[in-house]
Amino acid sequence: MAANLERAEALVARAAATGADVVVLPERWDCIGSPDDYRAAAEPLEGGAAVEAMARWARTLGVSLVGGSVSERRGGHEKISNTSCVFDAEGTLVAVYRKIHLFDVEVAGRVYRESDSDEPGTEPVVAELEDWRVGLSICYDLRFPELYRLLDAELVTVPANFTAVTGRDHWHVLLRARAIENQAYVAAAAQIGPDAYGRSLIVDPWGTVLVQAPDEETVVVAELDRARVREIRSTLPSLANRRL
Repeated sequence: MAANLERAEALVARAAATGADVVVLPERWDCIGSPDDYRAAAEPLEGGAAVEAMARWARTLGVSLVGGSVSERRGGHEKISNTSCVFDAEGTLVAVYRKIHLFDVEVAGRVYRESDSDEPGTEPVVAELEDWRVGLSICYDLRFPELYRLLDAELVTVPANFTAVTGRDHWHVLLRARAIENQAYVAAAAQIGPDAYGRSLIVDPWGTVLVQAPDEETVVVAELDRARVREIRSTLPSLANRRL
């Protein structure tokens, strides 16, 4: 975990050096591993090393930070939470989202059971960052379009650890679909590794991929234009035309 904090700090600083206003980290950037690893790494938000580090980075670098997600331990809860913390440019914690949809599936002969260690969140969460309405989600949430309708956001963040098997066929399609159907920007920061698909993306409200990360630890940056959101929602008013 200490090594991850050090590496993440360097990458957040690199993003800030590009002039970025908002920085997004991947899912469980603090510790990736087995359910036992997640339980061992879990910390309370108050006083937790990862949360304190993110608050410091946001404050000292002057950026808003969507802190991907970390493993959170809460008093009175047997299981941990997969939790996304959002900080404004003063380092203040302004929003907390706990992953609603848990990855309990069998893919290519491998069984994943996030519910063995995690409990699901219960509430959609939207943060106000840089005067933008930013909807929060995490990885497997991407497969549930109804969540994104509820968020009603201009920018949606999707920190992820998408599997290599599903990512090859579904990652780009799902991210572009969520952008198109909600006429919003989508920023998806993804883990890389032997079992992870990677390829972090930023997609515009038309579904165009603005930037994609190569297969390495890096920073990718794109400029978001609120006028683009308004233009698309005005000329193709599918959100306004909804009947259900």
